[in-house]
Amino acid sequence: MSNHLINLADLDRDAIRELLHLTDRFVEVSQRPIPKVPALRGRTVALIFFEDSTRTRMSFDLAAKRLSADVIDFPTHTSSLSKGESLKDTVETIQALGVNALVIRHAVDGLPGEIAEAVGETISVINAGDGLNAHPTQGLLDAYTLCQHFHGSAGTEASLDGIHVGIVGDIQHSRVARSDFAAYRSLGAKVTLVAPPDLQPTDLENWPVEITDDLDSVLPSLDVVGLLRIQKERMGEAVVSSVDDYVERYGITESRAKEMRDDVVIVHPGPVNRGIEIADSVLDERANVLVNQQVTNGVAVRMAVLFRLLGSGIEID
Repeated sequence: MSNHLINLADLDRDAIRELLHLTDRFVEVSQRPIPKVPALRGRTVALIFFEDSTRTRMSFDLAAKRLSADVIDFPTHTSSLSKGESLKDTVETIQALGVNALVIRHAVDGLPGEIAEAVGETISVINAGDGLNAHPTQGLLDAYTLCQHFHGSAGTEASLDGIHVGIVGDIQHSRVARSDFAAYRSLGAKVTLVAPPDLQPTDLENWPVEITDDLDSVLPSLDVVGLLRIQKERMGEAVVSSVDDYVERYGITESRAKEMRDDVVIVHPGPVNRGIEIADSVLDERANVLVNQQVTNGVAVRMAVLFRLLGSGIEID
């Protein structure tokens, strides 16, 4: 693993396993009465989010603070960027401040990778989501949550061998789907993509998996239903004829949930469109809906990533 985390597709199975095993340690830290360690004391992490993201931003902020790092939360809407400063100038300013890690979210595909190339080894760059390209820490936390559910923890050789995961929803526009796919496949899971024809990926050569537009045909074989958030702007467009049609064909409704095995796991990156991707009653009452567990594990995963990039030679107390 390099000095940066840009895309899970760049990591081999051993690197992903290392991060998930390290997450085990930080899950334990998070369960302590005082869930804080001095592992990154004296290090500084800058958060720079050009897109709104309450969950990811808060998770990285809490992860850094639990490691005792200092955090700079860079307000893009009131910063010099809004006054005409270039992103390059802003990054150079961050370098001059002595920041050790930059966590960045941006709407442009590949931008975090370009910044990583520009800064070299001076700052660790962590991609918190870029365009439709990747969301690596979401992929890691989703994979960790499944390992934890099926095996109790990730362990030294995290595996999803024998697990059939269906990723359901707007695959074409989902960076989460791409990172989940990379993590699940690396750990040995069988993955099936389920989406309306117009929301299936156009770059199918990069998706060596089964793909279908019929959720009910594949549902009996799934161990995990990984729901994706459907963007409201897709509703009413040609790609999705109506909310009701999408719910009928792809939503985990009460009636569809009753047809599922009791042990089928449901995950969702959030925020959930209640009543669209999943019915209120299923979300709130069905066992094995792991949405809150994903949020909790997101902090531990991001602690693991920050520690792996910034904490070389430092012990976890």
